[in-house]
Amino acid sequence: MGELATDKHVRYILSVEKKKDSFESVVMEHLRMNGAYWGLTALDIMGKLDTVDVNEVVSWIMSWGFGGNVGHDPHILYTLSAVQVLALFNKLDVVDVDKVTTYIVSLQNEDGSFSGDIWGEVDTRFSYIAICCVSILHRLDRINVEKAVKYIISCKNMDGGFGCTPGGESHAGQIFCCVGALAITGSLDLVDKDLLGWWLCERQVKSGGLNGRPEKLPDVCYSWWVLSSLIMIDRVHWISKEKLIKFILDCQDTEKGGISDRPDDAVDVFHTYFGVAGLSLLEYPGLKPIDPAYALPVDVVDRIFFSK
Repeated sequence: MGELATDKHVRYILSVEKKKDSFESVVMEHLRMNGAYWGLTALDIMGKLDTVDVNEVVSWIMSWGFGGNVGHDPHILYTLSAVQVLALFNKLDVVDVDKVTTYIVSLQNEDGSFSGDIWGEVDTRFSYIAICCVSILHRLDRINVEKAVKYIISCKNMDGGFGCTPGGESHAGQIFCCVGALAITGSLDLVDKDLLGWWLCERQVKSGGLNGRPEKLPDVCYSWWVLSSLIMIDRVHWISKEKLIKFILDCQDTEKGGISDRPDDAVDVFHTYFGVAGLSLLEYPGLKPIDPAYALPVDVVDRIFFSK
């Protein structure tokens, strides 16, 4: 089995942010805030967050008003990424907590669901993001948790999985969002853990990788979505951890750094983060443990909730 090329991945992540006019950077322009979260969290898991200028990152985050990039409209997706990045650096004190909380509260609909922004798209991803964000800010009581949980449960399917809206197809990404939100609100007893665990462990294919739905190709990012869900419902022993570790390591570019969706594909910061985070969940040596519900290193989550 190969080894994680940590130093190469650190160099790769740091180089991505510097190449502002590269193809990858232009394509990712609307996702720059998410990209910052993926890259910085991966660095922290690898114990290399000190390679970044904290003040530069914090002032950049505070300059844009919680859109995907400077000058973009606010959206709940980027709001969570910003809060998570500030949490990594122990800089949550710079957040106008009431303002952010009021924005998130304004996006909860009558049925308990959440919209992503003022345009009203509804998706269980936004339920997770809202719940995770207000929880990190110690404002979970400001949303209607009971209604939020009820809406998430209404998206549960006969196969034990969850979709993006009621009746939507079960998908590993949505399952993570729903299970994560239920974990944060202390509602995991509402999940059929054996049925869902069975659906999730069926996502492992011959190569050891995981897919997001039946009959799809494996993809490194599901090493996070599927694995974290299995851990939260205590069914991770139903898959082969060794095969999955090998699959993730096979997706590395061992010369230039970075991790791709499948072996020999082009690397990107998204899959680099999910590969490293997946290995952390698999207790790969030398990596900091990551919290499966909050998608932040365990020491960061402990600091948020348990430090004086």
